[in-house]
Amino acid sequence: QVQLVESGGGLVQAGGSLRLSCAASGSIFSINTMGWYRQAPGKQRELVASITRRHSTNYADSVKGRFTISRDNAKNTVYLQMNSLKPEDTAVYYCNAQVGSWDYWGQGTLVTVSS
Repeated sequence: QVQLVESGGGLVQAGGSLRLSCAASGSIFSINTMGWYRQAPGKQRELVASITRRHSTNYADSVKGRFTISRDNAKNTVYLQMNSLKPEDTAVYYCNAQVGSWDYWGQGTLVTVSS
């Protein structure tokens, strides 16, 4: 079992920045890839960014050059630095951890970008 707790969401004006954090606990030794997903109202959940234990990263085209995912294995924490935020980035952001074929999710944190 893995538990994930997100923090750092909030309200920001367009062009601003936010940093999300996700702390993992439980069977953390078994976690390989961690990532951030988001779900906007009326839309499907989508991958924002992911990072493997060896720090190989993957980004959605819509956030490349603006968002940066990082991971501190010693602290069992993954971060998402979001810069140049746009109103279309407004969504609930979910932390994800993959353990073999299992997916674990955090409770989500709301990011609202005002125009």
